[in-house]
Amino acid sequence: MNANVEVVVVGGGYGGVTAANKLARRDGVSVTVVNPRAEFVSRIRLHQLVTGSDDAVEGFGEVLGANVRLVVDTATRIDAAARQVSLAGGGTLSYDYLVYAVGSGAADPGVPGAAQFAHWVSDFEGAQRLRTALEATSASDPVTVVGSGPTGLETAAELAETGRKVTLVCGRVLGPSLHARVRRPVARRLAKLGVHVVEGPGARVTEVTQDAVRLDDGRALPSAVTVWTAGFRVPDLAARSGLRTDDDGRLLTDTTLTSYDDERIIAAGDAGVMPDHPFRMSCQAATQLGPAAADTVLRRIAGKKAAPVRMFFAGQCLSLGRNEGVTQFSYPDDKVNALSISGRTGAGVKEIACRFTLNKLLSGARKASSRATRASHGDSTDRVETSQPEEAPAGPRRAA
Repeated sequence: MNANVEVVVVGGGYGGVTAANKLARRDGVSVTVVNPRAEFVSRIRLHQLVTGSDDAVEGFGEVLGANVRLVVDTATRIDAAARQVSLAGGGTLSYDYLVYAVGSGAADPGVPGAAQFAHWVSDFEGAQRLRTALEATSASDPVTVVGSGPTGLETAAELAETGRKVTLVCGRVLGPSLHARVRRPVARRLAKLGVHVVEGPGARVTEVTQDAVRLDDGRALPSAVTVWTAGFRVPDLAARSGLRTDDDGRLLTDTTLTSYDDERIIAAGDAGVMPDHPFRMSCQAATQLGPAAADTVLRRIAGKKAAPVRMFFAGQCLSLGRNEGVTQFSYPDDKVNALSISGRTGAGVKEIACRFTLNKLLSGARKASSRATRASHGDSTDRVETSQPEEAPAGPRRAA
């Protein structure tokens, strides 16, 4: 490799961090990560941020290799022809290859009043606002969680375990991503916590007001705080940049994660989609897609043909409060089966999965740092550039 290759990673989530660390292990490759926050957000713990049992952040100095440059800013446009990324702070970054890892957030539900009165837990700022709203209410005030996917189930249980009066509006069925047999221990745990589950015909939300959630069968559920967890969206950066996307705004790629429009743009995580091989948006997928995206870049740099990505899923781990949980196993293609682990053991498995994910990032950072030297790169604080003001995180640090 005769010349240095510049790689810009847009997004510092699970996919972006794992891609950056793998790329930074290669001599002759310089890696820059662009991220709106100066700290890594552990999205799989955001429901714990809401109740204060975890702060849901880690320092980028811990999870990124010492030879990875961090730019705290927001990418506003990708100029594929010029190979440049425009930043909200006014600057630009040039690249030889770009990893598109902007992640996902809460979807606009399109339900009257939801955008105005509901709260989200899909990103750090949304979880902070929800926590503030809860702190402003009495513990006896009713809380309604809309959506019973993994985020909804975990949020409802976490709140109920702290003594909150929680109603979970599921729509058609409780835990639609779960096997029918696995829904049983989930339902038992929610009942034990006092969560009122609303499902079946007529359980679709038609309106959210300041103090109620209205259903299509005419019921009005009192709600001092409403949490909307149904659906995800991706940022529109790709579409704004003239790159082809699907109807949900995800960057269209082939099976090597390469953009249909430019072989120097490779996706990692929720914001990309392989139309012929779709995958579930999840941390489990992102931590596989990040290294796979790095592999595609590295093979292209070496003049080799990129290989198709192979995804492997093991299941879904759900925490149902701090004391119990459920692990739903799946086949490698992500189709769920009837096997599960529940109760305290299920909670233990979920905690192990969360720690394993963090340890994977820490290990990647150590491997990337092994080729860096303090003399040439300085310590981790010297490689952070901030071009926008940052909001300090609220809440306690996680207890040991």
